[in-house]
Amino acid sequence: MLLPCEIATKCILPPIRAMLAEKLTTKHQLKQAEVAKLLGVSQPAISLYSRKMRGKAICLENQDEIEKLVENLADLLAKKELSSSEFIVMFCEICKAIRAKGLLCELHKVLDPTFDVEKCELCLTVSKISCLREPVSGSE
Repeated sequence: MLLPCEIATKCILPPIRAMLAEKLTTKHQLKQAEVAKLLGVSQPAISLYSRKMRGKAICLENQDEIEKLVENLADLLAKKELSSSEFIVMFCEICKAIRAKGLLCELHKVLDPTFDVEKCELCLTVSKISCLREPVSGSE
């Protein structure tokens, strides 16, 4: 059984990185090597994103909320106004927004046919899930 976060790693993270790379190279005029360093990937990965050869598992275009979140993150990255932990939190917020819209469900069904997507409401209630919160006492 694949967990939603595994699907997100395979199918959501690359498109988000592709969107960020596009915004950073076009709007902010950064070079691919600079973008790669900001995103923690290689320059060839940025090249693949820009040529639409990577990061196309899910179409996030025309998703206004996602577009705004990505643009905000790109702006802050370009200004170098983010700590590593702030970057992670903002990236996770984008992923949670994508999941909350149900955009991950069809991919989950394709990648794990044994999973009953129709009965699952995990991603739709993703706002109740916080993988970044403090552990509940006694659960360590």
